[in-house]
Amino acid sequence: MKWLLIAAGLLLAPAVARADPCEGRLPARAGEAFAGMVRHVGDGDSLCVGDAADRAAWIEVRLSDFDAPELHSSTGRADRDRLIRIVGGRRLECVAVRGRSGRVIVHDRVIASCRLNGRRVGDLLRAAGGREGGR
Repeated sequence: MKWLLIAAGLLLAPAVARADPCEGRLPARAGEAFAGMVRHVGDGDSLCVGDAADRAAWIEVRLSDFDAPELHSSTGRADRDRLIRIVGGRRLECVAVRGRSGRVIVHDRVIASCRLNGRRVGDLLRAAGGREGGR
C-alpha cells in the first residue's frame, strides 16, 4: 500500500521545469552574423541554433520579425509546433539586431533576423498561417 501511494504521488506531482537548453555565447553587437542548425524550439518565436551537438555552443534566439503568442496562451503550443515544422533541424543564417528597447540581448536571448534558404523566418511563419499576438 505504501508503494502504491508513493507511485501515485509521483504520477500526480507537477513536472519539473527543464533548464534552458541554450547556453552558448550570445552575439553582443547589432550586425553580428551567426548560423547553425535549429536544435531546440522554445515557443513560437524563440529557438536555439548551433552546429555542435554540445548545448554549451547553442545560441538562443528571439526572432525579430515575428511576435508569436506566449506558449501558455490558447494557441501557444500550436504556434511552437508550426515553428518546429518550418525550421526544426534546418540551418538558419541569422544577424543580431536591436529590439524595441535598443538592446541586442533581452531575457538571455539575442534578438535576430534569421533566414532559411534566403527567406525570412517571420515571412515563412505568416505564410504558414501564423498570427502574431505576443507582447
